[in-house]
Amino acid sequence: MNMKKCRGRTFRKRRRNHSRCFSQRGVNLSHKCEYIHLKKWLKERGFEDSILRPAQFSETGRGLMTTKALQAGQLIIALPEKCLLTTDTVLNSYLGEYIIKWRPPISPLTALCTFLIAEKYYHKKSVWQPYLDLLPETYTCPVYLEQQAVNLFPEPLRGKALEQKSLVEQQYTSSKSFFFSLQPLFPEHVESVFSYSAFQWAWCTINTRTVYMKHPQKECFSREPDNYALAPFLDLLNHSPTVQVKAAFNERTRCYEIKTLSHCAKYQEVFINYGPHDDQRLLLEYGFVAASNPHNCVHVDTDTLLKYLIPEDKQRHIKVSILQEYKLLDNLTFGWDGPSWRLLTALKLLCLDAHQFTSWKKVLLGDAISERNEKKSLDLAKKICTSLTEKTQRALHKISRLKQDNVDLVNQLSFLEALHTEDLNILLLSAENLLQMNCTTI
Repeated sequence: MNMKKCRGRTFRKRRRNHSRCFSQRGVNLSHKCEYIHLKKWLKERGFEDSILRPAQFSETGRGLMTTKALQAGQLIIALPEKCLLTTDTVLNSYLGEYIIKWRPPISPLTALCTFLIAEKYYHKKSVWQPYLDLLPETYTCPVYLEQQAVNLFPEPLRGKALEQKSLVEQQYTSSKSFFFSLQPLFPEHVESVFSYSAFQWAWCTINTRTVYMKHPQKECFSREPDNYALAPFLDLLNHSPTVQVKAAFNERTRCYEIKTLSHCAKYQEVFINYGPHDDQRLLLEYGFVAASNPHNCVHVDTDTLLKYLIPEDKQRHIKVSILQEYKLLDNLTFGWDGPSWRLLTALKLLCLDAHQFTSWKKVLLGDAISERNEKKSLDLAKKICTSLTEKTQRALHKISRLKQDNVDLVNQLSFLEALHTEDLNILLLSAENLLQMNCTTI
């Protein structure tokens, strides 16, 4: 009689790891026409075939996977200068003569936006068609979001989102005269070609997808920094806060190169790192949030900070002035480990009793003034944490209701839901940390 072989814990652990590893594999997209065209287009411009392949992943969407295991320090991509879309590309095109003679000079960013809009208009005739075919039609940056969704942003993200919207609108308005000068290049009225929605799309394409590449200052452009480069294929790489890479333009090879400083298993997604950004910054600049982001934090605005102070405190105004002078009212946060040093320092100064106020400089240096001051500041931190927790829970409840009533907004609201959920987790952990800190103080 055949007895089924007993398989132990090691086998089950291996099987789980294999299953998890397999589920993280992407579905190869290399066979699709648009990627075949892009590969051919890149090869014509000197790009050597890499070990990276376009793929669809369950958690991150479209990205790049490796066909071989990657070691730390390995060069994963080297994109020749001819493949990069920069202001040099724009100046060497049919737009160059219009840009050079225009006064006052337009910005490098406006030049790139103009080129993208024009190339998209002449799509089938554009030499950049293989790249244009793979660019998103819309984005999830605040510029694209409905006001109803932006209103549900936590502070200070909501204020920054409104600033971003205003900035793009102003840039579009100030560029209209230049757009009108391009009328000879188009069979239809330029106002329909260079519409606000077209500019919005181009601006977001550049803001979310360019790599940093510094260019010499040119007289035909305004004094704004010229450090943009759109990098076809390379921009399919997604962000992960846990990986490390080295990325820069190599002057010797004339290629934009990326080296991974992390290991990556065969057939897994290859990531790059946009920087140590929290989810508010990622959503503002790139239109996404990152799961399990170690850089995430909950911001405390000045109004929330000062809401619980005793009105009778005669030194209230001078305390606030000191915090302003030393820039301790900015970037106050709760993180995964609890309140930040900056937040606790601000609270300790605000909680100084009248007879302790002369010691305010010691507070800024990190000295403990008294057990009473420590306890008062931790109690105030707890009140602020509780207030923000309740505010976040209300926002999540409102988002949940809106998702049911506004099907068209579900995608936008899902990003907000993820953002607020992460904030809630941070605040709940912070509350636990504050409880332990209070017990230690007592």
